Amino acid sequence: MFVNSEMSPFLPESRIAELCRKLPQGIQERKKEIRSFMPKYGCINERKNQLHEVIRLSGMNLIISDVDRPMVIKVASISSARLQVYFLDNDDYFRRKQIDRDASGAFFADNDERAIFFARGILETVKKLRWAPDIIHCHGWISQLVPLYLKKIYRDDPIFSNSKAVLSLYGDADKETFSKDFAKKIHAGGIRMEDIPFLSEPDGINLAKTAISYSDAVIFGADGVDESLKSYCDELKLPVLPYQESSLESGAFIDEYDRFYDQL
Repeated sequence: MFVNSEMSPFLPESRIAELCRKLPQGIQERKKEIRSFMPKYGCINERKNQLHEVIRLSGMNLIISDVDRPMVIKVASISSARLQVYFLDNDDYFRRKQIDRDASGAFFADNDERAIFFARGILETVKKLRWAPDIIHCHGWISQLVPLYLKKIYRDDPIFSNSKAVLSLYGDADKETFSKDFAKKIHAGGIRMEDIPFLSEPDGINLAKTAISYSDAVIFGADGVDESLKSYCDELKLPVLPYQESSLESGAFIDEYDRFYDQL
């Protein structure tokens, strides 16, 4: 199961978007069953990409900051790759045309709530699919609460009882700051405050450390990821796949990731 913050061809090309496009296809070609998810940002052209709502998966509400937030699931296909991609949508969080920053480049003030909604929504959607993933691979900051919810809220669910969380780090929000109430909003969703000590100072580094705390393995997907995150992985003795530019350029990373999954 791939939880993507970005993915080509639905968004402009970036390191994350390109990797998240090639990796699911490559793993599927290696005879593994996959599902791929991402947010339905407002800049994604639904008509051009032929998105349509999946009625049987939609219709759920998630309460965040004491407000019912309706969740809509849409799907599109990348026919050339024989890939199907699920999109999680909500007008309050994902209708805007930008991904995570406004026109002036400022990080959205509600990005904390968007991450909470995305993580909980994705896991609830997988329950509805009745599909049990062995590996849940998270890409990008907006996916980084998935390991926390997986291990603290959904671990007793038979769908997720054997799921391992793999976290790819890109440094995409290392310098950002989230709402001071981030931890309280997560706490309201059933997480204890002592489960998220790093988020007493809610910035990108501490969100990543929270994700590392609940992951079974970490992949460094970009050069220059903060050294404190590397040190924290070492401290926890997590399996780590280091960043290798040559593997990403040649496409060898797909086999490397596949072997890494199998070791878990």
